[in-house]
Amino acid sequence: MFLARRFVVCGRVQGIGFRAFAYDHAIHEGISGFARNMPNGCVEVMAEGEAEAMRRLEMALRQGPPGARVDNVEVDEVPPTRRVGAFVIKG
Repeated sequence: MFLARRFVVCGRVQGIGFRAFAYDHAIHEGISGFARNMPNGCVEVMAEGEAEAMRRLEMALRQGPPGARVDNVEVDEVPPTRRVGAFVIKG
């Protein structure tokens, strides 16, 4: 099953390589979408992929890279666009 999710990860997640961490996991799982810093200090991750790959990505985002402190992860289901493409890091 193909899913799309919007994750908002809050805590100490900016300035420690969180977007690159999300990128590495998404690429490994074959997930498309993006990661970007938000003005409020959180990181937004938009992702589309197979259900099991999305589950593994969510688990990774909840853990975060070394140096991160994940306090909260908000997960919203969004309609999949089914656009196959890369995962990118946005500013």
